[in-house]
Amino acid sequence: MVFPDFPVKMINADQIAELCYERFSQLPRRGKPDPGREWTLLAAVVQVTRSEMEVVSMGTGTKCIGRAAMSPAGDVLNDSHAEVIARRGCIRYLIHEMSRAVSGRGSAVFCPSDQRCKFRLHPGVSFLFFTSHTPCGDASIIPMSDSQSQPCPPLTSGNRRGQTDAGRARKRVAEDPREGRNSKLPHLEEEKTSDLKQEDRKQPESQTEVKPRSLDQTDGVGERPQVLDIHRTGARCVPGGPADPLQPGEGYHSTGLLRVKPGRGEPTLSLSCSDKLARWGVVGFQGALLSHYLEEALYFSTVVVGKCPFSQDVLHRALVARCSHVSNLPAGFSVCPPVLLQSSLEFPFSQNQTQLQHQVGQGRISPCGAAISWCNVTEQPLDVTANGYKQGVTRKALGSPQARSLLCKLELFHSFLSLVSTTDPSALPQSLRTPELHTYWDYKQASQSYQQAWQQLHSQAFPLWPRSNRNLLLFH
Repeated sequence: MVFPDFPVKMINADQIAELCYERFSQLPRRGKPDPGREWTLLAAVVQVTRSEMEVVSMGTGTKCIGRAAMSPAGDVLNDSHAEVIARRGCIRYLIHEMSRAVSGRGSAVFCPSDQRCKFRLHPGVSFLFFTSHTPCGDASIIPMSDSQSQPCPPLTSGNRRGQTDAGRARKRVAEDPREGRNSKLPHLEEEKTSDLKQEDRKQPESQTEVKPRSLDQTDGVGERPQVLDIHRTGARCVPGGPADPLQPGEGYHSTGLLRVKPGRGEPTLSLSCSDKLARWGVVGFQGALLSHYLEEALYFSTVVVGKCPFSQDVLHRALVARCSHVSNLPAGFSVCPPVLLQSSLEFPFSQNQTQLQHQVGQGRISPCGAAISWCNVTEQPLDVTANGYKQGVTRKALGSPQARSLLCKLELFHSFLSLVSTTDPSALPQSLRTPELHTYWDYKQASQSYQQAWQQLHSQAFPLWPRSNRNLLLFH
């Protein structure tokens, strides 16, 4: 999408959403939800220049594998939430562009920096992040009365099912097994996998009206708005820290905490998307490996959320405020809070839209089991997975290269090693010149500035963030 003299600071949320939805519609049918029966979530990375906006990576998905299914070979895709898929696809794209830059073929993203053997973004190039739904975890714990001019008003204390505006809240209300179901609404499947965007559920209404801590505005009569409940998240508090009170209404969750995604009947080691986006706002979204080549970390200038229950204050708390005090970061790293926007356009394959399109005889509505990745690379731009492996792979083929997702740790590591091998030895970053580099773990740890930035973030903001299991990272 090209705009004459496009001003980077004038990002239009609906324009971004439309661009992402249109790009999704152009993808092949494989891996997409069955209309009216399956739903999914969409996320994308958009590259912005002075005159153009372009989707460079896109992901769909709602699932996450459990701890027992993780592989020490790095050949399983652990987290298939849309936000993670989109970011990992962007890593593929950035490695591809860095390969062009180091080989002198010309990159649309990177150019040499003043620092020897390092690269930076071309002037005027930036990246923004789009997600069709508020990220799972802390950003999804939204007071139901928080209707700050949002295009998709959540269920407030004055609404009841059966009233004219109840349809707007069906996505959150119709599935609750603790409430009497509305016979006119589809019976949603009780999904045990990490269907985290199905999380915002409504408790039986408390007799006590609760005021949300996060809201300061009045209701126009000089009183604070009354709240009976909050949208919920299925992400669980990390072990060893505070737990959710599980009280009725607003007291069900604690806010501002690190959370892990639930898996298929067992815990996972994957942190919530809210937590990961907050982390990327300090250490960058480029990861440890690409940091070897970069003068500065890469940050999302803007985060755009599609039409869904939304709170600007809550999103700011989850993605920005928790890390805003972090200091003493190494050169090239800083706290870079993104601009937070919401679009009025809803993803056509959202749970809400699927529910509206559902017809008798289609069976239960359920999240799509596949995850789609597309990124702007020349070879194999499309990658469709299920349960951490290529979709359709047979059990006999598990463990073979044909079964691996192009986004798994092993494949991304091999792509990075190809980048290193094509770099002229005289142009190789100093951190990659040591002969002790063999495993994925070695290469990540050798990215010292990145590790220092992560250590500062860990100690100052996220001390309960679980440490990576080294035994799962010793592949090569």
